[in-house]
Amino acid sequence: MRLMLPRPLKLCTQFTYIRITMTFKLVLLRHGEGAWNKENRFCSWVDQKLTPNGIKEAQTCGKLLKEAGFEFDLVFTSILSRSIQTAWLVLHEMGQEWVQTESSWRLNERHYGALIGLNRAELALSHGEAKVKLWRRGYDITPPPIDESHPYFYEIYNDRRYNYCDVLKNNLPKTESLKEVLDRMLPYWNDVIVPEVKKGKCILISAHGNSTRALLKHLEGIPDDEIIKLTVPTGVPVLLELDENLHPVKLHEFLGDQQAIQAAIEKQDSLLHNQAAC
Repeated sequence: MRLMLPRPLKLCTQFTYIRITMTFKLVLLRHGEGAWNKENRFCSWVDQKLTPNGIKEAQTCGKLLKEAGFEFDLVFTSILSRSIQTAWLVLHEMGQEWVQTESSWRLNERHYGALIGLNRAELALSHGEAKVKLWRRGYDITPPPIDESHPYFYEIYNDRRYNYCDVLKNNLPKTESLKEVLDRMLPYWNDVIVPEVKKGKCILISAHGNSTRALLKHLEGIPDDEIIKLTVPTGVPVLLELDENLHPVKLHEFLGDQQAIQAAIEKQDSLLHNQAAC
């Protein structure tokens, strides 16, 4: 009798590779309302504190971020008081006053050159609304530069905060387009902020309308002719979720009451047509 042995089983092992993609959260914030925002004037590099309404906006933002469970590891600001004051108020409301804060001129508001201090409505009457809108919102349009005859020239360039920049004071801008804002901000973004983001740190950037718009343009690839349409309200946090290559997982999101945010955007856009503050 022949003994029949069972045929060996052929085992086939199938491996499923699961790619775990890292995502990073970044919160951008335009400072609360400043004094010259309210007065419809080009503020730019003139140092201004927040209005009572701007203080309230920053406090409300802090409460919102706390309720949403954000725990920041690092905060970046410009070297202008309204940006720093906003960050302080936000962190205070969150009970995170101890979080490290770093400041750089490269996150400053756009330098509006000779337009600084001027009333937008009056400027529109003398130069035309279309021209002023291009100066304000166009991507590569540069206003006339500031010079020593300007009433705020020495207030800006004699300010000792600019003694500690990574460029000589004489090489600081005298006017800027939004493109030039992005150009001077990118080295700081790439060399200082990006490494911290890639460590998985939760980061808040408390800056300005144009520095925020410039960074959103860079990260989301917003076309040059479309960036003019992007409005960032004061005191409203903007959430960006980025993949491991720092590409957006989805479009930016304004956090908070969406109806109130939309009303703030519409109000600002309606003021834009009347050359009011941005």
